[in-house]
Amino acid sequence: MTSSPAITRHGRQQRAPGADPAPRARRADRPWALIAACTLIAAVLALPLVFLLVEAQGDGLSTDAHLIFRPLTATLLWNTVRLTVTVTALCAVIGTAAAWCVERTDLPGRRVWAVLVVVPLAIPDFVISFGWASLSAWIQGFRGAVVVMTLGVYPLVYLPVAASLRGADPGQEEVARSLGTGRVRTFVRITLGQARGAILGGCLLVAMVMLAEYGAFEIVGYQTFTTEIFTEVNEAFSLPAASALSLVLVVLSLLVLGGEGVTRGKGRISRSGALTQRVSPPHRLGPARIPVLAGFVALAGLALGVPVGASVYWMVSGMPPAISGVPLLAAAGHTAVYGAAAAALATLMALPVALLAVRHAGRVRQFLERSTYLVLALPGVVIALALSYFTERYAGGFGYQTAPLLIVAYAIMFFPLALVGVKASLARVPAGLDDVARSLGQRRLAVLGRVTLRLAGPGLMAAFCLVFLMVVTELTATLILIPTNVQTLATQFWAYEKYLSYGQAAPFALVMIAVAAVPSLVLGRFFDRSADPRMTT
Repeated sequence: MTSSPAITRHGRQQRAPGADPAPRARRADRPWALIAACTLIAAVLALPLVFLLVEAQGDGLSTDAHLIFRPLTATLLWNTVRLTVTVTALCAVIGTAAAWCVERTDLPGRRVWAVLVVVPLAIPDFVISFGWASLSAWIQGFRGAVVVMTLGVYPLVYLPVAASLRGADPGQEEVARSLGTGRVRTFVRITLGQARGAILGGCLLVAMVMLAEYGAFEIVGYQTFTTEIFTEVNEAFSLPAASALSLVLVVLSLLVLGGEGVTRGKGRISRSGALTQRVSPPHRLGPARIPVLAGFVALAGLALGVPVGASVYWMVSGMPPAISGVPLLAAAGHTAVYGAAAAALATLMALPVALLAVRHAGRVRQFLERSTYLVLALPGVVIALALSYFTERYAGGFGYQTAPLLIVAYAIMFFPLALVGVKASLARVPAGLDDVARSLGQRRLAVLGRVTLRLAGPGLMAAFCLVFLMVVTELTATLILIPTNVQTLATQFWAYEKYLSYGQAAPFALVMIAVAAVPSLVLGRFFDRSADPRMTT
């Protein structure tokens, strides 16, 4: 008589003593298919970096050294570093202050401001630059770049910090106050300490955006590594010089990534009890209510009102009939199709990597996951050059300047953003539910489709929307890889703006903002729900 296996309280089968371990369990410990899929994805993502190394080796060390150690490189390094540091610091202050006022004070119209301060994320940086530069000659050079980029990317700090403050338990602040700690010291040591990880994560995104930006800097006439790389490729046709500058930019980006990891520390949200989250009464602004409210009005007016108002002004002041028909609709259609396809591809690629990271442990998992983030260190122009190089060198030009290649470029560029969203959503799905479904005889793929993906659906949609938003506002890679006789909203806007045809460029800017606003609002709602106490218990 054989004994039947018992079921533990975790839903796992407990075998009789002396029984051989099941082959299924051994296979679960070694997810070879998942590892193979993740390895293939990591290899695809590494193509741009391989391109740079191959190109550098082909030119020779002496040539690379000559191209890198030039006075121009020192100028570009100084311009890029000082602008990145300045804008990141300003975004950290503005984003954190706005998040604290919205989430922790009695600011009038808090829910309205929570939407308005996020909407600028839907406006491409080069559209913000266009709005300001077309109205005032004051917005030029370093000063103009600081104003434009700060107003364009501060929501990248606001969103995670707001979610962190909304999800934090006020118990530590109350204990600190009860021990006689002043309000300012409590805010600095406790409140900001809890949100430290979110602040540094937002600053990392800001810094990486700054290193990769092109359009906004070109409009205000500020020279950085990205603008010079694009010039070397499109005007000077010097691929060696572009590759050498790209290597310097990659090293700089890796330093940013490493520095963020070192300074992150252990700041995190904490709670005073298990499954307990209390909401403290909002801090009363008192006499500061009017100045704070005026600050929010100014922030919304500068970040949202100026670019939208400038676009409306130029469109009304003289819109020629040529842009009112098919070209605008065709550009919007191409943008939407490319964005949806790239978002779906990036989210699908992120799924196996996220599954390996969340459901399995080990050094292989850690290496594969972290290697995929290296693409953050590469600007769009480098990724476009790499794909162009490989199609020309190894595919005989097959696929060059076609829609599939452009979609693949988008998916590679924004894969880390998709991975963050997918990984966070899968981490919220209890692993025990998978075990229960497996114990009931469900196959692994059936469990993935019927249990895991259904529960992770909102997070997957947020990852899709984030990539879609980035694709709609992407410019540099699109300019290089756009199919012949095809235009997107970004490229057509750029073509008109380049020749100072503001009246023709304005409608494309407005449609671009409208298309990107939808995923921005979805992202804002997802951050709101993800930190809602009712959604975490």
